[in-house]
Amino acid sequence: MTMSPHEIQAYVLTYLEALDCQIMERSPAHVTVKLSPEADKALTNRPYYWGFVERVGAQPETMSFTFVFDPEAYQQIIEAAEAKAKASQPAQASPETNPAAPKETILGRYFGITPSMPQLGPGRILREDVVYGSRRLQQIFAAAREGGAFVNLFEQAAKRQIRATSPAVYEPWLGVCFKVEFACDLKREELHFLGISLRSGEIIEKFGSKLSRRDLSPRLAENMHAQAPKISLADAGAALESHLTNHLSRLDYSWAEKAKERLQLELDVVDAYYEAVLREDMPEVTEVETAQTKPVANLSKTSISASAHPVINRVRGILEPLPADVELAAESTIQQTQDDVDPEQEKAKQAVIDREAMKLQYENRRTEMIWQYEPKVKVTAISSGMFHLR
Repeated sequence: MTMSPHEIQAYVLTYLEALDCQIMERSPAHVTVKLSPEADKALTNRPYYWGFVERVGAQPETMSFTFVFDPEAYQQIIEAAEAKAKASQPAQASPETNPAAPKETILGRYFGITPSMPQLGPGRILREDVVYGSRRLQQIFAAAREGGAFVNLFEQAAKRQIRATSPAVYEPWLGVCFKVEFACDLKREELHFLGISLRSGEIIEKFGSKLSRRDLSPRLAENMHAQAPKISLADAGAALESHLTNHLSRLDYSWAEKAKERLQLELDVVDAYYEAVLREDMPEVTEVETAQTKPVANLSKTSISASAHPVINRVRGILEPLPADVELAAESTIQQTQDDVDPEQEKAKQAVIDREAMKLQYENRRTEMIWQYEPKVKVTAISSGMFHLR
């Protein structure tokens, strides 16, 4: 799944306009915008600055951005503006010869913007390429999900209702948008927007179609009365989940049976691959400590016993020189111990280590295959809201 530059621009502009951002420049390839305080808090990651502004009560200075949705087309616009600027003023004095001449921005002249944009200080404009997969677009997606996870909207009344003698009555509805994922080695997603009346308990599928024909606003309209709900939000949410579960239970799950067959084939391949390795005969590991400790025992009975007292005295802190014959005997014993290590025993120990590593690799591989191919259905509530409708 991907998005075209036009779709990305439409999404970003919808988000910016919803947060009351000021659009300064706009073209099919870019938009220059001054963020609103709410958008600045969500997109610029400046908690210390906003904490200072809120504590002091100072006038906030929000940041400005040029979001480029099509870098190639934007570069062509800049080149065309430069060519037009050079052709329109061949005889005019350059800024080097006339420092008092005002400097104009290329995009400002091309799009008819008279005042020049500041490039330094608090009013500087930062450029960012907002393409599919970019960090800024992912941040806008996350901010939109967080800010729109729950809404509380009222249907706006007609003008004749405002002048009516008796107020109109709102009916409260709970709307929840569920995302259903059917996943195995393949994946399919569905969106189910369900609504339930908190007065009567009626459940409507495709609740978005009911809302799209109405004028909704977060402000309660004049001469309107909101009814108190009879069903709690917890009970309403449970009713929607039960309704969606019943709907999913009636679907065709032949894809899951095919996924299980593919899973079994993959597991058979993994089992066949590791079967030969795990069935290999392991060489027996015998006691190696006897061969390693025997020379040390001989040393303690011969050379060390001849000068036991000087060694004990040095351990106790009396600095007496160790006899040369004891040092030579110790070095020769260490060398003899290293030479007496049986290569077959070392090979057997390494074979045991390799076998355990192979067994762990085999278990991990089976776990990966099960995670990838095992069919599963995942339901997530991605957004919800209270809707007061007439």
